[in-house]
Amino acid sequence: MRILIVDEKGFMLDFAWRAKHNGHDVKHYIRDHAHSKDIGIGLVEVVREFTPWLRWADLIVASDNVKYIHELDNWRANNPGCCCLSCNGAGAELELDRIAGMKVLQDAGIVTPMYKEFDDYDKAIAYVKKEDRRLVSKPNGDADKSLSYVSKTPADMVYMLERWQKAGKLKDSFILQDFIPGIEMAVGGWFSHGEWNEGWCENWEFKKFMNDDLGVATGEQGTIVRHVKNSKLAREMLVPLTKHLAEIGYIGYVDVNCIIDEDQAWPLELTMRFGWPTFQIQSELMNGDDPAEWMVNLCQGSDHPIFQAERVGCGVVMSIPDYPYSHVTKKEVCGVPIYGTRLAPQSQIHLAEVMLGEAPIETKSGIVTAPHIVTAGDYLLVMVGTGGSVSQARQQAYRSLRKIVVPNSPMYRTDIGERLRKELPILQAQGYATGLAY
Repeated sequence: MRILIVDEKGFMLDFAWRAKHNGHDVKHYIRDHAHSKDIGIGLVEVVREFTPWLRWADLIVASDNVKYIHELDNWRANNPGCCCLSCNGAGAELELDRIAGMKVLQDAGIVTPMYKEFDDYDKAIAYVKKEDRRLVSKPNGDADKSLSYVSKTPADMVYMLERWQKAGKLKDSFILQDFIPGIEMAVGGWFSHGEWNEGWCENWEFKKFMNDDLGVATGEQGTIVRHVKNSKLAREMLVPLTKHLAEIGYIGYVDVNCIIDEDQAWPLELTMRFGWPTFQIQSELMNGDDPAEWMVNLCQGSDHPIFQAERVGCGVVMSIPDYPYSHVTKKEVCGVPIYGTRLAPQSQIHLAEVMLGEAPIETKSGIVTAPHIVTAGDYLLVMVGTGGSVSQARQQAYRSLRKIVVPNSPMYRTDIGERLRKELPILQAQGYATGLAY
């Protein structure tokens, strides 16, 4: 099969490399930018333009829902029946425009937290002072993730708003949403041709850089994932969206992140695209089928239950300094060998910002310089452990991580999944995450 991957920042290198080793002809579009230009070099065929390859491809896969959405929408409209697994413009709006996403949830009968939209910092500051309670700030559009902030008090929210105002951070509007104490849990599913693919992806994200959820928010430092046939959270958050997703012709992954308190689940935001590192973990939980073939089936509307039901996956992100600020400090992060990796895809190790380079290698005749996997950025890989419980998956992931040697201060959280020890009994008492053992 001929596969074109439209992937500006190189998120899908692991999929591209595995598809190549499954015998597919892969063209991987990655933007020729200082931050991404080295990713994938020597491992897959990297191209710097994707439009010349659209007609060539049997399968087109796009990693994001911001760049090139309109071009791919036009391609689908003019080529009915093509296999293009990409968020469309109407789907992207549900994630990038938080007000639009919340309205769709509300129209589907889902109760959402109270929120208010702002495009002026002074008005937002006045609102916080008037309401005098904990709030959460979230940006609209493809904005700097540092503009998301969960306040501890009204005072620290005012401080953050004043700080962003002085820095001129406002590019698009943002919302201030009520803070709801509870347990964070998400559920996702694959949607195509008006129906959900069999199985729901329940997942728990660990977003902060350091153990115990300290430090800067990085997106995700690790995630616990399992696929189930029945999910209370999916029935509450995803099934009601079926009609709207069918009306907009959506094909792809949908995830709703929630807070569950003692009364109910509250949706916080929609994700309308692949998740990272969720997709790497999902790849490890597949039934050995070719993921590219499964994507074609999904695009064509045939239900193909590929994921192992009830098995737990624990994904842990490994990085090197100055992550997550290398793009700011401009510290050189390319060319560092990742010992413990091979020149072919491996189970558990899902590579990210890497390329093929050279490094000193130990052999029977001594140390020689030879081809090896080296860094092409500061976000190196996702190590995935699997098992029948959270603790089994955690143990496998961390046991494997300890075998990786990177001579440049590798970093990763050591507590991914731990908080579920206390949270699972609370969730299960309310009917969520049933059957999941810590």
